[in-house]
Formats: sequence, C-alpha cells, structure tokens
Amino acid sequence: MALEAENPEFRTDSDWMRHALKLAGRAQAEGEVPVGAVLVLNGELIGEGWNRPIAACDPTAHAEIMALRAGAEKTGNYRLNGATLYVTLEPCVMCAGALVHARVKRLVFGAADPKAGAVISVFTIPDSGRLNHRVQHTGGILSDECGAMLSRFFELRRKIPYLGNDH
Repeated sequence: MALEAENPEFRTDSDWMRHALKLAGRAQAEGEVPVGAVLVLNGELIGEGWNRPIAACDPTAHAEIMALRAGAEKTGNYRLNGATLYVTLEPCVMCAGALVHARVKRLVFGAADPKAGAVISVFTIPDSGRLNHRVQHTGGILSDECGAMLSRFFELRRKIPYLGNDH
C-alpha cells in the first residue's frame, strides 16, 4: 500500500483528516464502508489504510488496522510510541484495543459511532484504568464531512440489495 499524502506540508488535524477522508472515498469506491485512516509520527505519514474486510476476506482489515500495520512495517516496530492516528469514524472495540496495544499516543477521529464506538460512545477503551496504556483522543474533527460520507453510503446501500455471501 503506497503512502499517498499529496502535500508534505500537512500541519493541522483537519489537514490529516482530509487525507483520511480521501482514503475513505477509496473504500467506498471498492464497495466497502467508507472509513479511512492515516498514521503520523513526528509530522510524517508512516501508514494509511481504508476499510477492506470484504475485498481482503479479512474481518480485521479495518482502516485503522491497515494503517497500524503499514506504520509498524515502516518503523520496524509494532510499538508506535508518539504516533497519532487520524480516522474518519470512532474506532470499534478491536481497533481501539489495537491502538492501546501499539502504544499510539493520540487518536483523532471524525464522526462518533453511537452503535459501536469504543472511544466515547459505547465503550471508553483508550481511558480504561484496567489497561497498561492510555490513548489521548479528540473527536469531532470534520465530523460533518465524515458523517455525511457514511450516511450517503448507507442510504445507497439500503436501496441496492447486497450480493455478498454473509449468510
């Protein structure tokens, strides 16, 4: 997966989230739920991903996991101390746990996920005192754009019958 940041001068949370939104668009174009993620360390893009569980036949191929895998490969270490992950949707339990395990310093997400979010909505994994690492988190960055992309995707999905094999 080639790193695609077009502008090396990314400076703000919104800049990185815009890049994550582009990756979410890629997931959508592939028929996946439109979620995109970028992993940044010391101002440098070290990993990116978009949802691919259908295409990869892999239930763990969420955008966050794909970005973490790429970042770990690039740094040669699964511990990503000091890194920030930007993702268009509040992470699920699996992805929030992976952020803790990877020792990611900070999480920035766009839209909250009231049904399955594991950061502020349903669970609060990054803040859990039972775990050995805490992840700082900020939500709501470009939330309108992130939420609108997801809403449009699911509106269309409801109109078109799914032809997959998830029976």
